[in-house]
This record gives sequence, structure tokens and C-alpha cells, in this order.
Amino acid sequence: MKYRHHFDRQVHVEDLYIPTRDGTRLHARVWRPADAATAPVPALLEYLPYRKSDWTAPRDAQRHPWYAGHGYASVRVDLRGSGDSEGVMLDEYTETELADGVDVVNWLAAQPWCSGKVGMFGISWGGFNALQIAALRPEPLKAIVTVCSTDDRYDNDVHYTGGAVLGIDMLAWAGTMLAFTARPPDPAHVGADRWLPMWRERLDAIEPYLHTWLAHQERDDYWRHGSVCEDYSALDAAVLAVGGWADPYRDTVLRLAEHLDPGKVRGLIGPWSHQYPDRGLPPGPAIGFLQETLRWWDHWLKDEETGVMAEPLLRSWLNDPVPPATSYETMPGRWVGDDNWPSPSVTWDARPLGDSGAAPVVVRSPQHTGLDAGRFFPFGNPADLPPDQREEDGRSVCFDSAPLTGRVEILGRPRLRLRLDSATPRAHVIARVCDVAPDGSSTLVTRGVLNLMARHGRERADAWVPGTYEDVELELTATGYAFPPGHRVRVAVSDAYWPWVWPHGERGRLTVLPGESAVLLPVRDPAYDAGRDPIRFEEPEQAPPLPVTVDPPAGPRAAERVVRHDVATGEWTLEVDPNYGGSRTYPDGLRYEESARETYRIRGDDPLSAVAESRWTIRLRRPDGWDAEITTRTELRATATEFVMESGLEARANGETVAKRGWHRTTPRTSG
Repeated sequence: MKYRHHFDRQVHVEDLYIPTRDGTRLHARVWRPADAATAPVPALLEYLPYRKSDWTAPRDAQRHPWYAGHGYASVRVDLRGSGDSEGVMLDEYTETELADGVDVVNWLAAQPWCSGKVGMFGISWGGFNALQIAALRPEPLKAIVTVCSTDDRYDNDVHYTGGAVLGIDMLAWAGTMLAFTARPPDPAHVGADRWLPMWRERLDAIEPYLHTWLAHQERDDYWRHGSVCEDYSALDAAVLAVGGWADPYRDTVLRLAEHLDPGKVRGLIGPWSHQYPDRGLPPGPAIGFLQETLRWWDHWLKDEETGVMAEPLLRSWLNDPVPPATSYETMPGRWVGDDNWPSPSVTWDARPLGDSGAAPVVVRSPQHTGLDAGRFFPFGNPADLPPDQREEDGRSVCFDSAPLTGRVEILGRPRLRLRLDSATPRAHVIARVCDVAPDGSSTLVTRGVLNLMARHGRERADAWVPGTYEDVELELTATGYAFPPGHRVRVAVSDAYWPWVWPHGERGRLTVLPGESAVLLPVRDPAYDAGRDPIRFEEPEQAPPLPVTVDPPAGPRAAERVVRHDVATGEWTLEVDPNYGGSRTYPDGLRYEESARETYRIRGDDPLSAVAESRWTIRLRRPDGWDAEITTRTELRATATEFVMESGLEARANGETVAKRGWHRTTPRTSG
């Protein structure tokens, strides 16, 4: 990593409030060239609920001053009801959040230090709302960079996948957001007399998001809101879409490359986890992402010819084969470019799962199948990625190819076509594609999920009629991977995948006809690269890091990911430390302490034994005596007919209880 200490433009930093249409003020930090008042510059906006004064402050320091030093006003804004902004926050991506974002874009464009052109960028939440606000078409917003984000809030987010309830992140993210929305404003920024009334207003308004998310188990208007896939033509701003093969949102990059105006979109997919590609967190290699985005901004906001639109429509990292591991410092592979998507370099290779007339195969997996799935959101931590899949394969039905006679490279979303019958009206089918080496080790390449209730459309809940065969198709998540000669391509099929997929209420079985089923692989022809210029990126460069002290935990830290099996009861327990950053002390004296633990329990023979729990503790304190602490607990379980949600919150200021809340809610299981 190269740190840039000196820039052509001197950087000025100020905190200020930005007014919205209803009078609520959003707190912002602006890094801009000191001479911007006489030489106005374009503005770049990152718009998040994650608290610029503490939680994202280290990464904000890496990029906002860097952009400012290169001639931009780089602006970080806390959403309404988060950080040091006024108001309350009631859910993700609400109409109010997006309307506020439009107000911010227009306010920035009207400032004397702004040229009138605005760009938006962000990862995850900030990438989501950059797309969503761009679809509202505020006139000054000319371009965005959206990283690890989604165009489809229902089927490609943390709530549902393939029409199935995401057990792992539906609960975990709801627990995280309960803790995050309960955090107080900082008196150092909002004032010693204002922070407590503002905090009470937030605490009084809190309702766990889990209640809303589980009330919408099919794709309805709630999920269509903010899903730009509903109308790609609404996106008029230029879009640089970025993802990673270790990130669950990577399919969005391919869909945006396919559906947006090719003169205004570029896609980039690397080996990365849910992180900005310049941070150097596993899996690498990292790239000079700030320099790459500067080319984008200079082209679209300064009308400079940077060559960025002469790049291939889609640039992808093609992973070379690797032994299974939960972390890779650097993935071997190479960059490839495609000028169109879908690309003429990719053809479909249909591989039947069995010979014509092969006997039916019964799929009936134990309920703990999926414990080796790895983290839904890899963050570059040591236990993120799926380990050797042999145990998972043993809990599934596997269909193996013959040993490959040559290298097979795939790029895109594999598909699985199954002719099957379900013994129960409700069932899931989960498919994994693995690379099986001659020694038997099994590396997960990609996977997909289909709730059979959603087989005719995500907006519907159609029960299966047991005793009837149907043809169903599921798309697996996108991948770029090379199978080497001598290895086998394995398709592993299961009807359980805990805790990623919340199980239906009764245990059933699937009957698959292998000879009438097939996996379709998107095989890429390496000859397509002949004569093409190699794809290169600069080495990572950032502004100097914020001098934050990462403090060791007070006691021994629990393992990041642990699986336990009670042989007598048959219960399996997965314990997870999400390891977002732990405790740290900031240059202004603020100490931020954070601990979280997720627990998932199930018995191998009982889908109704599934229980997921999230616990959080967050404490903020300063040397002047300010001390605020939040503890939360969120639990999800289910009966055959309903989901049961239990949540609790306690907030304390200097040892005195400010709020203590508890919730018990149930909601019918419609398709979940």
C-alpha cells in the first residue's frame, strides 16, 4: 500500500449540517480543495448510517481526503437518525432516506465551491442507495460507483435467496441493525445539551426491522421499492458496478452490465470479499481502486478523456483452481475482458446428471447440512470462506463428472435443471458446484437455492403436489473459475442448508431423475483473449491512515467460528463472531467498544428445532466522563405455522438506564 501525503490541491475539512425538505438536518463532513471557492469542483457523496465520526472513520480517512487532493469535494453524510444527524431511522432504503439523498445531491450542487456536478459512491448500503437515488434522477447526479450492492432487494440481499428465508443474515443483520440504530449521537459533535434528547427520540422510535422483513415473505411492493431491476431504464447516470467473487452481491454487476446502456456502464469483478478493492484484505490481489475511480470521475464529472470508457464492458478476475481453505491472502488467476454481456466468449455446456433412464435418486439431507457453508458476508477474516466440502458432500447427493481431460474455464451464472418430485408441499432444493481434486478434496465453486414454493415466480407461493414430477430450474451465483485437467466437476444437491436457509416446518424428501436433469456451465473460450491488450491496474494508493488504536479484548477472545455437536441430543451449534472491528480508540479520545456473538442451533432430524440468536454490546465513552452503552438480543425460531421473534434492548448513560425495551412478535409462515 502506498500512502499519499501530499497532493496538488491543499485539503480543507469542515463539519456542517445539510437541510432537507422537512427541516431535518443531516450531519456531514466535507473534504475539499482549499481553493474550491474560487475554482469550484465536482462533489462526491457517500451516504451511510454507519457513523462517520467512529465506525467508518478509518476507511473514510483512506479515500475522502484522497479525492479532495485530486480536485473533488468529497462528502460523507450520516443518514437521518444515524450518527450525528437529526431525526429517526425506521428501516432500510425508505422513501424518506432516498428523498433526503436527493436533497443532499441538490444542496451540494448549489454550493459555491461545487461545479454543479455530483457523483455518488459507496459499498454495500452506500452502493445500494447510490443506485436507488440515481434511479430518481436528480439532475446534478451524473455518475455513480456502486460496490458490493444489489439491484434486487428481495432475491439478492440479506433477507431472502431463491425465495427462501435467509436464516443466517435475516436474523444476524436484524440483530446488528437493532444495535446500530440504538447508538447515540456524539455530544462532541451535536452538543452536550442535545445528545440525550436526540438519543431518547431514537430509542422511542425503534422497532426491530426483523418484524417488517418477515412480514413480506414474497416479492411484493415492499421489496420492489428500491430494486432498480424493476426499471433499469430509470438509471440515466453513468454506473461503474464493482463486486467480488467472495461477495454475495456479485450477480448485480452482471445484470447491470447486461441491462444498462453500454455507453454508460462498466463492470468490474475481482476476487474480493465484502470490502473496497484497495484495502488489501483477503482474498487479494488488491488494486489501485481510488485511481481507477478517479478515471471514472474525471471522465463523467470533468469531461476529461481518461480512457476509462475504452475499457472492456466487463473486467473479471478468473480464479485459478485452489485447494479448499477458509482464507486466501491472494487468489491465483488472471484478468479477462469482455466487450459485451452476455459475451460471445461464453457458451453453455449442458452436462446431464446421469444416463438416460438412470434410476431415481432420493435427496433427504440432515438438517445441519450447511454448517460448512462459510460466512454469508466474507469480510476478509480468517474463518470466512467455506472449508473442504467433503463433509457437506457426504450429507448431499453428488453427481460427479469423469476426470476432465483439459482445463475448463467458466464465467457467469451456472444453472441447474432438475426433474423432481417433493414428498411434502413445501421444500427447498440447494445445489453446489465443487471442484474435486484427485485426492478427494472438494473446493466450493458456487451454489444456488430455490424454495420450491417460489418456483413459478418470487411473487407467488405455490405449494407442491406430492407425487407429481416437475421440471424446475435454479440459477447459481456467478463465478469465474478454472477447473484443471484430472479434476472432477461435482454437483451436490441437498434439501437443507442451515443456517443459510431457514428450514420448512416438516421434514420431507426430494426424488430426482438424473437422466432428465442437467447442470449448464457458462464455459468461456480462452481464445477470446488472443490479441487483446492485457488488463492492468495500478498498485493501491490511499491517503494516510487515521491513527486509531485497536485495543485488545479485555479477556480471551472467543473463536471466530465454532461448530459443536451434542451426540446425545443430536443438536448442532454454530457460534460466530462477526468480527467487524472490535474495540478501538480514536485520535479525539473517543473509545468505541464492540462485541457481538451469533448462535445457530438445530437437531439433525428436526427442522422445527432451528433457533438463531444475535447478541450485541456497544459502548462509547470519552475522557470527559461521557459514557453510553447498548446491549441487544434478537432471537428467531419457528413453529410449523408461524415465525416467532423475541428482541430486547437496554440503553444506559453513565450507568443509568435510558431505555429498556422488549418485543415479542409472531407472523404466519406464508412461503418461508
